[in-house]
Amino acid sequence: MDPIVSSLKIAASGLEAQSNRLRIVSENIANARSTGETPGSDPYRRKTVSFESELDRLTGANMVKIGRYDTDRSDFTIEHDPGNPAADADGYVKTPNVNMLSEMADMREANRSYEANLQVIKQGRDLISMTIDLLRG
Repeated sequence: MDPIVSSLKIAASGLEAQSNRLRIVSENIANARSTGETPGSDPYRRKTVSFESELDRLTGANMVKIGRYDTDRSDFTIEHDPGNPAADADGYVKTPNVNMLSEMADMREANRSYEANLQVIKQGRDLISMTIDLLRG
């Protein structure tokens, strides 16, 4: 397999993995203030994604793939909000275990990884174009 095509496939697998990671982070951010619907019920639980390396038999290259989706088992925070429908008898509400600072850092890292993979694809496309131009001339 051509090394340029192989690098394009590897970068494409990275794009897909980071796209899924961004989706999970966005979901966490969107639900950062979602409480349970009834008193004492659990709120939204932060989701996580892990990656694995997978050998592509055709190219012999290691590709990135989603290992698994999971949930963060850390404790929920408790806030005093007696007017909330999910408040217990003492007025306390469980809030999601989503840390916005951590999610924003994760989003930034995923975005940069996505951009790096996109740059690899652009460079590979340019190399293929230059090769075709050389063969013509």
